Amino acid sequence: MKSNNNNNNGNGNTKLILLHPYIQKQGTSNRVWLLAVLTFFTVAFLLTLIYTPASAGAAVPPPLPTSVISTLVHYASRSNESFHMTHPELKSISDVLRKCSHPCNFLVFGLTHETLLWKALNYHGRTVVVEENRYYAAYFEELHPDIDVFDVQYTTRAGEMDELLASARELARQECRPVQNLLFSECRLAINDLPNHMYDVDWDVILVDGPRGEGTEAPGRMMSIFTAGVLARSKKVGGKTHVFVHDYYRDVEQICGDEFLCGENLVEAINGMLAHFVVERMEKDSFQFCREQNGTAAAAAAAARSGL
Repeated sequence: MKSNNNNNNGNGNTKLILLHPYIQKQGTSNRVWLLAVLTFFTVAFLLTLIYTPASAGAAVPPPLPTSVISTLVHYASRSNESFHMTHPELKSISDVLRKCSHPCNFLVFGLTHETLLWKALNYHGRTVVVEENRYYAAYFEELHPDIDVFDVQYTTRAGEMDELLASARELARQECRPVQNLLFSECRLAINDLPNHMYDVDWDVILVDGPRGEGTEAPGRMMSIFTAGVLARSKKVGGKTHVFVHDYYRDVEQICGDEFLCGENLVEAINGMLAHFVVERMEKDSFQFCREQNGTAAAAAAAARSGL
């Protein structure tokens, strides 16, 4: 309350201000609530910065134009090289890569005439090549440092296939089971000397085009086919993996493909040269590669091969 200047009680210019206790309490309460709200949003903002992936807000890179893909496949198939894939084979793989979710993880067994093509077609994806010849791998990587090439030591011979398959069947619930971390595997068909991080990748597409498979003394592709089958079934996320096996007219490729990739998963076989399997992931307690028995699976694979 403000007093009059002509106050007759002799109080002069005395000013009296009354503050109700409720007003003080209300002001303090509002400040506490404001501080609480600011603190909440500050903490929420900091948590968002910490736990949001750096790529979450980044724009998805545009895919490679279809016309460019067709041109690359066309000229690759017209190469003068003696050993190269035909246009239908290249197109089958390029179609899968084009539809693959971004970024696509593409694993290739074997340095071949098509290696640079695979890198180009898997635009903005991860392409990794596994090669048996360490000197060629080093030479190729020096020429093309943007391509990841790892050399691996194959310890098998194509002539040992029957023995190796018998061992894998016997150990299907142990070292040679279909779902496992191959880094720690002691199965004779497992490739376990790749860099550690390779076994943590969920591969979307796998191409088996190596190692050498001509003659009984060549390494054969038993290890690469078995490894492809295990990697496909051991994915942590994502349901299916496209697995291609080249030179499918040979016994090792057909028999091991039926054994570890399964006839029931064969979707096409192009000119008897390139087999395309679509393999689903399995649970950890799975101990059988194929849902159908080997004989039934082999019959299904034979029917698919003859009909495609």
